[in-house]
Amino acid sequence: MNPSSKYLSSGPIEFRLFLVVWNRIQGQATPGVHLRMADWLQARWMAGDHRLLLMAFRSCGKSTIVGVFAAWLLYQGPDLRILVLAAEGTLARRMVRNVRRIIERHPLTLHLKPGNADQWAGERFTVNRDLELRDPSMMARGIDSNITGSRADIIICDDVEVPNTCDTAEKRRNLREVLSELDFVLTPGGTMLYVGTPHSWFTIYADQPRLDTGETRAFLDAFLRLKIPVLNDAGESVWPERFSLDDIARMKRSTGLNKFTSQMLLQPVNIAEGRLNPALLLHYDDGLHLIREINRLDIAGRKMVSCSAFWDPAFGGGDGSVLAILFADEEGEFWLHHVAYLKGNGIDDEATAQCRVVCDLARRFHVPSITVEINGIGKFLPQILRRELGKARVPCAVIEHSASRSKDLRIIEAFETVMAARLLHVHGDVLKTPFLTEMQEWRPGGARGHDDGLDAVAGALALQPVRLRSGHFTGRQSWQGGDVHTAKTDFEV
Repeated sequence: MNPSSKYLSSGPIEFRLFLVVWNRIQGQATPGVHLRMADWLQARWMAGDHRLLLMAFRSCGKSTIVGVFAAWLLYQGPDLRILVLAAEGTLARRMVRNVRRIIERHPLTLHLKPGNADQWAGERFTVNRDLELRDPSMMARGIDSNITGSRADIIICDDVEVPNTCDTAEKRRNLREVLSELDFVLTPGGTMLYVGTPHSWFTIYADQPRLDTGETRAFLDAFLRLKIPVLNDAGESVWPERFSLDDIARMKRSTGLNKFTSQMLLQPVNIAEGRLNPALLLHYDDGLHLIREINRLDIAGRKMVSCSAFWDPAFGGGDGSVLAILFADEEGEFWLHHVAYLKGNGIDDEATAQCRVVCDLARRFHVPSITVEINGIGKFLPQILRRELGKARVPCAVIEHSASRSKDLRIIEAFETVMAARLLHVHGDVLKTPFLTEMQEWRPGGARGHDDGLDAVAGALALQPVRLRSGHFTGRQSWQGGDVHTAKTDFEV
């Protein structure tokens, strides 16, 4: 039983009927998708479920339904206190004004309107109630407002995630911090209801944790969910009277794939049109398996035939130092097995410390060669790396590379075709690094964010496959396998 049931009357009017009556007063029908939301909201409320998430496609009227639901709750329990939060105060006030209008005109709520005008304001109002409470019956606030000291039995978070609150990593962190404070406002046994659509791959509505942000569980992990995309599992419109299949197709063309996928199908992607879509990546968690008896290196049961490693170095400043290690199998698919964001150890000089980490990774992942970008500070690194590889007795070659083309062009050409063909597998450990965030937020020619991981992986993808010859390593066989042939040549080596 919901702890707030102490406020409920034994009235027979269910929310579905309350909604239908209101729509008839407005001269409107009640579509099936609205009845579905109404039935779910009442069922969850009556069952005493306190953590709820309603995700429904854009323009389906979810905020309107939740507003009518708030009016129904006050009809059932006038002593309830409801706080509405939105990305902006104007959006929250819109819902509060709508609820106030319903109370003024719905035949079942006319008695709730107070006689004092000061209790009937635009962004906060108090209905006729028995209890003397400091907080109003309903109040609107923007997400950046100060709500310290407020108390609410129900908090409605209506579209708190919009581009302005989630288009950068810092904004997403701030949004989560603010929302995490709401438990101090909610009364014990109170209800939290989120309403919205995803605007980012790192959405607060995700059903899986975003590991590269440090999450160990989804932000709304304990919330019961109702998710209503515009198309059902059979590809049919869930509101055909308003959204025909032709209308939906036109909308997809006009808004762009990312925005349509996010706002209408409720699948987390960035709504800004980017060139790289992380949804096209294939994920795996298998480790490298070296079968020495047959000179073979496997990942997920697939034979690897080449490896490329690319190091884009940096020491301090705004750029990151990143090493990407990539394998390719005999079917032409790529396996991004490791992306290391390198830092010093505070003991050795920066260059030596990073080179030693690279040596350890080369040994661990059986890397045959490492290509080092020598633009800028990288010009002296190859010699240091060769020295450290020799000391560690790691049989790995060092190749120098000087970049002459723009970074945007390198990244686009390396990733686009491979990802579109679904040929790029990414290890789960890579997903815990900033690499995925860089991919989500990368915009060619736009504001320059962090893209050091992207650049390193692009370098590894662009390299020609490195084939190992038997005997390349002293005392170690080639993991590429195959027969070994010795040929006579006229060259003196």
